[in-house]
Amino acid sequence: MRVALGVEYDGRPFNGWQSQPDGLTVQDTLQHALSGVAGHPVSVIAAGRTDTGVHALEQVVHFDIQIQRPLTAWVRGTNSLLPDSIAVLWAHTVPEEFHARFSAHGRSYRYLLLNRATRPALQAGKVGWYHAPLNLALMQKAAQFLLGEQDFSAFRAAECQAKSPVKHMQQLDIGRQGDLLTFELSANAFLHHMVRNIVGCLVYVGNGRNPPEWMSEVLASRERGLAAPTFAPDGLYLRRISYESKWGLPQLRQSP
Repeated sequence: MRVALGVEYDGRPFNGWQSQPDGLTVQDTLQHALSGVAGHPVSVIAAGRTDTGVHALEQVVHFDIQIQRPLTAWVRGTNSLLPDSIAVLWAHTVPEEFHARFSAHGRSYRYLLLNRATRPALQAGKVGWYHAPLNLALMQKAAQFLLGEQDFSAFRAAECQAKSPVKHMQQLDIGRQGDLLTFELSANAFLHHMVRNIVGCLVYVGNGRNPPEWMSEVLASRERGLAAPTFAPDGLYLRRISYESKWGLPQLRQSP
């Protein structure tokens, strides 16, 4: 029997998603709790990995079990064994053909950036921070160069294991509410560090260091060394994984 879960988590206490020998990852913590409910070891597969300090509003995972449990057990029972920084949002039985990663046809990320002179305290670890004023209009203009199917090699981490750097960016919207800038990005898939590298380049445009057209030059170069440094993980959220409706997943629409 295969079960899919929607999971949210605060990435700060963990060494990323992917299982590690020290066990201090989101995957290890979730598997331990699920195993307690199942009564046997459970291994989960996620739609995508997140780095240390990166959060998730709705990560999707699947796992196979050997016994029957009501869906409420995979939510409430698992949550009772999880730390406060992780919560199962929903559980849904799926056919064996369903795969959390390979059945997904889109991913969405959100980056929250506090743009004020002083660093955050109450929002520390939950937002990125940039101290100097940023020009929203220039950043929005630069973002347009990244839409569509492109080779995103210039925004790819050296350790990225993706087979192809070509991705289809469907959305890159930037808005402001007071001191908070919100970046909304959606694509068929993302490369390792791609969102944080894009945000870093947009900040270089917003602070006047480079014109909006520079973004097009970086993209065309396919050279990571020409782009801005990778921005902090603090404000990055895996927002949503998109699937075909045939799977019937009860996905949520959440905001941090």
